[in-house]
Amino acid sequence: MGRKNKLKKFAAIRDYPNVIENLHASTEEALTSSERDPHRLKGKWRSAYFHNDHPITLELACGKGEYTVQLAQQYPHRNFIGVDIKGARIWRGATEALELALPNVAFLRTRIELLDHFFSPGEVNEIWITFPDPFLRNSQAQKRLSSDRFLDIYRRILPPGARIQIKTDDPDLYAFSVDTWTKAPDLEVIYSDDDIYGKPLPIPELAIKTFYERMHLKAQKTIKYLAAIYQG
Repeated sequence: MGRKNKLKKFAAIRDYPNVIENLHASTEEALTSSERDPHRLKGKWRSAYFHNDHPITLELACGKGEYTVQLAQQYPHRNFIGVDIKGARIWRGATEALELALPNVAFLRTRIELLDHFFSPGEVNEIWITFPDPFLRNSQAQKRLSSDRFLDIYRRILPPGARIQIKTDDPDLYAFSVDTWTKAPDLEVIYSDDDIYGKPLPIPELAIKTFYERMHLKAQKTIKYLAAIYQG
């Protein structure tokens, strides 16, 4: 039954106007939308997709897209793109965005290591990384979305002054991220907290709770937050 539901969701998002896919591990820049025509949106997301000149925020490993959708509701004059490889999860956020008629939301189904094939230098103004896989074994450290490997990818699409943020329940991933970002010569860590709900929240966006975050809080885990400015 679960597999059938997934297949239905995969089929559904192929017809969603707010979902764009590229699943190929190559330098192919062409994306596919519901019209099944190739779109070359690199450098043209504002003009060709959103039809405005508003800043773009990416939510990486967006899962069910709760952050993407709720951020778009909070900030109607910004554009938000949720990025994940798992179509069955994206389906939920994309469906909600369509039901709410949110014009400033899109979902990109692809591998995060391909981001710079789909966005031009300076095209993305902000990155959120929400509850990513921690990849706790040291041998998998470069798979962490806060690692040097991924920071190099983010640098290719961010302008100076852009913000990168991570929210996680995992203490090891948090410690790794703090250490990595503090050592990066072109990042300025502006906020770090290993228990954000133990005090007033520094920004309203942190009040958004994903499905996984609610599970972590129910298990009495503390939620950590780290923010840095890319100085270029």
